[in-house]
Amino acid sequence: MNSRFVRIAETDRIAVEIRIDGEPAQTLAGDTLLVALLMNGRRVRDSEFGDGPRAGFCLMGACQDCWVWTESGARLRACSTPVQAGMSVLTRPPPALWPITPDLRESLGADSAPAP
Repeated sequence: MNSRFVRIAETDRIAVEIRIDGEPAQTLAGDTLLVALLMNGRRVRDSEFGDGPRAGFCLMGACQDCWVWTESGARLRACSTPVQAGMSVLTRPPPALWPITPDLRESLGADSAPAP
């Protein structure tokens, strides 16, 4: 997968293993979840209102465009949450805890989102 960011400085920080949507990912100590997500892919999440992939907007915790979820359903702001070793995040809400909206189901396609 192509990443949106390319790290050109501070490459000597300690590597940290996390999981993104169940897949292993590497980032560096001191990164935020937003940096980790964009270093390991091209989006942060899909908009639940049907307007497609999101990649963060304000980058300071005000716009609510970078919400991601823990496996237990807690929401985290990717732009202001530091990574921690062993952390596991989801870029789509856990269906058992956060129902998929009709707009999100439509934007993801029938095969991508589980039925309620």
